[in-house]
Amino acid sequence: MNEQSQDLKAQLLQTDDEFHQLADQHHQLEDRLHQLTAKPYLSEPEQVEEVTLKKQKLLLKDRMEGILRRHQQHQPH
Repeated sequence: MNEQSQDLKAQLLQTDDEFHQLADQHHQLEDRLHQLTAKPYLSEPEQVEEVTLKKQKLLLKDRMEGILRRHQQHQPH
């Protein structure tokens, strides 16, 4: 991600409620994934949870990227 995108992301975290909520959710899922990957062995339900969390994270990231693109299109270059 380039510096302009990083700046826009930082700005959106402070000014866009939806973007901020998505980022918070993404962070929570990331924390839970770290807890799971720290385990030497995952039970079957934990394996399912891990796959589900990864899919949810991707969906959140896609939504955040959509918001970033929408704001980049409305900014003068």
